[in-house]
Amino acid sequence: MELAQVRLLVTDFPACYRFYGEVLGLKPQSGAEEGPYEKFSPAAGSAGIALQDRAMMAGLLGEVAGSVAGHRSLVVLRVDDLDAYCAEIIDRGAELTHGPAPLTDRMRVAHLKDPEGNLVELQEWLLLRA
Repeated sequence: MELAQVRLLVTDFPACYRFYGEVLGLKPQSGAEEGPYEKFSPAAGSAGIALQDRAMMAGLLGEVAGSVAGHRSLVVLRVDDLDAYCAEIIDRGAELTHGPAPLTDRMRVAHLKDPEGNLVELQEWLLLRA
């Protein structure tokens, strides 16, 4: 398993994009200033911080995006075999809230919450990143 990123679920994506890119000086991966997703890295090869539109994630999970109790962060873990890992953690008591399911043509994901309600995403990359 590899820590892929800590993702912040944001409502004002452009403002957060400017903050992490222009104010903190982190390097954006793709230049998607309007979202719905962007990864920022302090240096090549490090896990980095990512921004994702909160409404997009709420829609994926079937939740209300504008809720005060809505998710604000997401811990992302990359695994080699999503189905096998999910089966293992379900046997150990985990309850998935979503997936395993395709997210893009390059990855499959599953989501669960820790005992405090923090959102965790498990990722399996199907194709190598360019």
